[in-house]
Amino acid sequence: IGGITGNRTTLIIVPILAAAGLYVQKTSTRSITSPAGTSDTMEVLAPVGLSMQQIKHIVEKTHGCMVWGGTLDLASADDKLIKIEKPLNLDPQGILLASIMAKKVSVGATHVLIDIPLGPEAKIKDRLKAVDLKKKFIQLSKKLKIKVKVIITDGIQPIGRGIGPALEARDVMMVLQNRGPKDLRNKSLMMAAELMKMTGIKNAYQKAEEILTSGKAERKMREIIKAQGGNANIHPDEITIGPYHHEIYTNKAGTIKNVSNNQISRIAKIAGAPNDKGAGIYLNVKLNDKVQKGDLLLTIYAENKDKLKNAIEIIEELVKVR
Repeated sequence: IGGITGNRTTLIIVPILAAAGLYVQKTSTRSITSPAGTSDTMEVLAPVGLSMQQIKHIVEKTHGCMVWGGTLDLASADDKLIKIEKPLNLDPQGILLASIMAKKVSVGATHVLIDIPLGPEAKIKDRLKAVDLKKKFIQLSKKLKIKVKVIITDGIQPIGRGIGPALEARDVMMVLQNRGPKDLRNKSLMMAAELMKMTGIKNAYQKAEEILTSGKAERKMREIIKAQGGNANIHPDEITIGPYHHEIYTNKAGTIKNVSNNQISRIAKIAGAPNDKGAGIYLNVKLNDKVQKGDLLLTIYAENKDKLKNAIEIIEELVKVR
């Protein structure tokens, strides 16, 4: 349901499932309240504004696609609501339910996995509310005759290291090369395995892991990138990051006690994300990491000097080392 910075699992799950022989026609929105949505990040690697005919051809050829639903008029009422939600920074529950399920129905999805991150700064902050939302998704799926599984996951901090379209795309390609953030890798494998189990595949986690570690998922991702009109040979280090940057260091030794999703998101957006694809934040530390005096906490990237200056002013007020 979004709301957690980073968390770019879709771009890893889709090639794993497609390499396993499943058909995954994944449509996503652009960012509503975060520094990058799935479509914003995929657009760093390949065009996402494709026609229905193009999508059909790509899915038939590669078994998977990751496109923006906004050009397809799949759920036209939802597209209009998103235009209102984004400038107001809103994502109310009723619209969230309708938005997600309408798009699944419109593309003919048969199996859907819903991820509800739970945390103090996630969209859902209370476990009882998460369980209630889970029930509503399941009730709606029965009426729509779609097989749905809902998981409640840890949303206490960002998933991955990069925050912002280009930085998140780099994380994704590194995970597909069996390096990069372990939390993003582990969550993607878990979710891919859940979907594989839903379709009757046995030993799903082991098979998902084999597809990833063997390089099959990376090859499938590059096949999808090429089919969507992108550069299939792109290396993670070739992904263009904002040329202007600023590093934040600790002034004493200690332990990371909190990583604020809200403030990380706010600063990345002030730096220019998601409209400026190369803008965002790279996190060098995560929750419970030990740091020494002078260690690098994070780096802010921007495509514009003034936006970087604005982001620095905000973060210097926020970052307190106790």
